[in-house]
Amino acid sequence: MNWKDQVRGRVWRLAEAFKGWLWRLGAVYHPKNLKQKGIIGASVLLLLAALVIAVLAGVFWSLEPDAFDVRQVALQRVGGDANRLVTGATYTSTLIHIGEVLLTKPGGYLSNDVMPPGLWLDNMPNWEYGALVMLRDATGALRNHFSRSQSQSVEDVSLADAEPRLNFRNDSWMFPATENEYRRGLQALGAYLQRLDDPAQQQSQFYARADNLRQYLEIVGKRLGSLSQRLSASVGQIRVNTDLAGDSDARQSTGTPGTVVVRTPWLQLDDVFYEARGATWALRVILQAVEYDFEDILKKKNALVSLRQIVRELEESQQSTFSPVILNGSGFGIFANYSLTMANYIARANAAVIDLRTLMQQG
Repeated sequence: MNWKDQVRGRVWRLAEAFKGWLWRLGAVYHPKNLKQKGIIGASVLLLLAALVIAVLAGVFWSLEPDAFDVRQVALQRVGGDANRLVTGATYTSTLIHIGEVLLTKPGGYLSNDVMPPGLWLDNMPNWEYGALVMLRDATGALRNHFSRSQSQSVEDVSLADAEPRLNFRNDSWMFPATENEYRRGLQALGAYLQRLDDPAQQQSQFYARADNLRQYLEIVGKRLGSLSQRLSASVGQIRVNTDLAGDSDARQSTGTPGTVVVRTPWLQLDDVFYEARGATWALRVILQAVEYDFEDILKKKNALVSLRQIVRELEESQQSTFSPVILNGSGFGIFANYSLTMANYIARANAAVIDLRTLMQQG
């Protein structure tokens, strides 16, 4: 018997075993059998089946969404007409698509679920929150910087509606539901996008300038710095208090010790990790959109490579995890520490953000 026949035989035996298992399962849950079990027995069997289905659904809902091609998404949103991809169209369409992914991925938006299996999940809600924070920051930058020519200019009415809606609390089940507020915010972003390529709507603009981008990168740097510090605290650290460093006249509200011990509680390790995963997923595609809309500025500043390096570091942070739990080995121990690995990628991305900001500031 050759190897092909052996493979066929094994596949056939597996198929027969699976068929037999389904047959026995069908017999157990047959109405006649459930009736014979009585109310208590039938209830236990039905609850067991519901639990298994909920667990399987929870596993499926916890799968992280894939990245997407920002240019292709932008083209689809403007009907495939490349001439309508004016400056700012790629950036705005990327923000809209991030919001749509949060609302329409498997299981939908889970952060405000009050019923199983969504109620039992915490990894995906934390992932959602990380992506949501980056979406909010990018929308705020669009409203306050990218869409305004100067500080005294009038803000766009659609963006003034979109930003507060996307900043609505992320866990409201109803009255109003979080999803409804976010959908209205995305609709407002869509209204702004429609006016961008309309010559008759000249009050809606997107200004791709170095100073605008530098202001947004400053926000990004602070977000990445915070995530890096929180991830690094997974093993516990003694840190020197640098809150007032660099300014001899600086003061703060209350006194703090010169050294502080920081450590993430054990039950929050995976929360911080998945929040960072969601944040880096969203920031990666946002910066890819920035590359398209700010291409001329980046080339003039010789900063295109720096931006691509940030995107590369963020891509590396999205590698698959091979453990079903977030490993938290000591810094130089024999076990892996996923939080420290993630912190490394984010810290390198943050360092590249600082370099990019410097290039944007130079003439």
